[in-house]
Amino acid sequence: MKYCDLVNTKQGSASVNRFSNGNSLPLVQLPFGMTAFAPQTNPDKRWYYHPASRSLEGVRLTHQPSPWIADYGAFVFMPQRSPIGAASGDRWTGYRPEEAVLTPYSMKLRFLRSECDFELAPTERGAVIRLNYGESDSNYFSVLPVEGCCEYRYDEASRTLFATTDMHMSGEAVNFKNYLVVRFPEGVVDGALVSDGPDEEDFTPGFEISGDYTAIHLHLAKNSFEIKLAASYIGFEQAQLNLEREIADKDFEAVRDEAEIVWESYLSRLTIEAEDEKQLRTFTSCLYRAFLYPHKCHEYAADGRAIHYCPHDGEVHDGVRYTDNGFWDTYRTVYPFFSLAAKDELREMLTAFINEYTESGWLPRWLSIGECGCMPSTLVDAVICDAAVKGFIDRPTLEIALEGMIKHSVTDAPSRNFGRTGAGDYCKLGWVPYDKYGESVNLTQDAAYGDWCIARVAEILGKGDIAAEYDRRAKNYRNIFDPETGFMRAKDSKGEFRPDFSPVSWGRDYTEGSAWQNSFAVPHDIEGLAELYGGREQLMRKIDELFAEKPHYEVGGYGREIHEMTEMAAADFGQCAISNQPSFHIPYIYSALGEVDRTAYWVEKLCKEAFSYADDGFPGDEDNGTMALWYVFGVLGFYPFCPGKPEFVKGRKQVKRAFLCGREIDADSFDGNIIPYSALV
Repeated sequence: MKYCDLVNTKQGSASVNRFSNGNSLPLVQLPFGMTAFAPQTNPDKRWYYHPASRSLEGVRLTHQPSPWIADYGAFVFMPQRSPIGAASGDRWTGYRPEEAVLTPYSMKLRFLRSECDFELAPTERGAVIRLNYGESDSNYFSVLPVEGCCEYRYDEASRTLFATTDMHMSGEAVNFKNYLVVRFPEGVVDGALVSDGPDEEDFTPGFEISGDYTAIHLHLAKNSFEIKLAASYIGFEQAQLNLEREIADKDFEAVRDEAEIVWESYLSRLTIEAEDEKQLRTFTSCLYRAFLYPHKCHEYAADGRAIHYCPHDGEVHDGVRYTDNGFWDTYRTVYPFFSLAAKDELREMLTAFINEYTESGWLPRWLSIGECGCMPSTLVDAVICDAAVKGFIDRPTLEIALEGMIKHSVTDAPSRNFGRTGAGDYCKLGWVPYDKYGESVNLTQDAAYGDWCIARVAEILGKGDIAAEYDRRAKNYRNIFDPETGFMRAKDSKGEFRPDFSPVSWGRDYTEGSAWQNSFAVPHDIEGLAELYGGREQLMRKIDELFAEKPHYEVGGYGREIHEMTEMAAADFGQCAISNQPSFHIPYIYSALGEVDRTAYWVEKLCKEAFSYADDGFPGDEDNGTMALWYVFGVLGFYPFCPGKPEFVKGRKQVKRAFLCGREIDADSFDGNIIPYSALV
């Protein structure tokens, strides 16, 4: 059986905004591809797909990294039959989800009202679509907006539809447009309708039209044919170059077969002999999710140079670029995984992320075309540090990275989207004060960890004075530890703890959790954290208490229930909210302190009870590979407890055998509680 046959691309997609089983999409794309495609079943702009829906609104060209961040540059394609519809929520047709074919490399859907089979196979920046309508002389192919202003022009000579959208729902995007070219075979298009709201107008080939929420419906003279399309963030000329370079004269089967070969090559990089079919399918489905993000955001000029649209100034710059990634989530599992299984891609990504500093003046936090500034802190520090200690960054590039890391550690950015929140006060006080900033506990802990990462980079570059200063700052987490309660607590500018403390109160001083989930985020100095508790055994007893507590919560600073609360309470893992990233490392604290068996018990329980390959297969937001790779590391028996240290802490192998790039890796064969990175590569 092929690896792709083991993947359920719908894993985690049975989600709604009040309860996440992954909040993922069944994306058809190449690994890290610039364009992705997914069925749209619902009129919601963010939660637009659900596997149980029996309605279909089209197939979306999408870049959405998360429904919380939302989409940009999106179009929807839909085969229709007269009378046609444009508005989302009005144009839907029935379909049979049980008959849909959704693989990493292709999709096939049947639109029941138009009696049309819709098939798609992706390239990095485009796709080939094959359509087969029922017999009718009133068939249309619609290109529809999701939001924003769209422009359309049809060129008869080249049989090409030129379309743009300026849609972006989050973050910075100066003069942004997604440029789309859609090429039809000869004799297919013989007219068009344009919808602008409820109105429709007839156009003949050669039309040009634009407007908010405008859609184009091309009248078709043939019932079976293939369409070739490609997109660009730079312009139509580049989009046509992308089409010629990636598709040219290839037909649907050729593009589909090439996409399958690419996916097989990625999914075969890390393989297992599983305990059972559930484990095998869950593992392989998680690997598929691991290779979706970040998305490539660069293209190649006619002379082969990598070039990209820059959302900071709207200009075209040389070099590679990647987007659709939030480092607060992904530093924990994604980039340590890439250091094992996607080394060349990781080098290119790092170059791209450090390029962000030269282009914007700040290292990135949460990119979705441009900087969104979502989530606290600058955890790109950990990504850079982890790559540096493993030898993935050359010295000149690392010098630039260190400059950017130091800048955001001491400088308050002029925009909330950039830099460390509260950097100036943190430098002055040694903590981020709650009377000036929300989520101050997490901001303080993340700053201390980021400082430790800066020290390691400075050390590599031979800058001992900087390393010493930032090693001192890396102990600042101690400033907010309350020995009376045994939790990290917020302090004000005078150094006083916030009164009326409750360890189960969410938000306000904590990010997406309470003191229980957020008091142990000291991966760089777990021994130092243990000292605050009175020793290793005392800290481990605190973690025992965490798992023994009921999953109670108070809405606290949020003032209402958020989905992460609901998801924690839906499971029975105490205050370990494995549904969200702050709890990811908690089961591994035992192992980091030398007690591997206690880690192994909880990790195995979590892997078996909270994860599957099913449509509801994740315990919370999957977030760009982070949760999928928590499972992968869990069953392999090791975990990147502290990105920035070239090592993994041990759990217990849950698979029979595992192979990385064809070489067997066996976590259980290592003595002690630590596996060096060098031993796995």
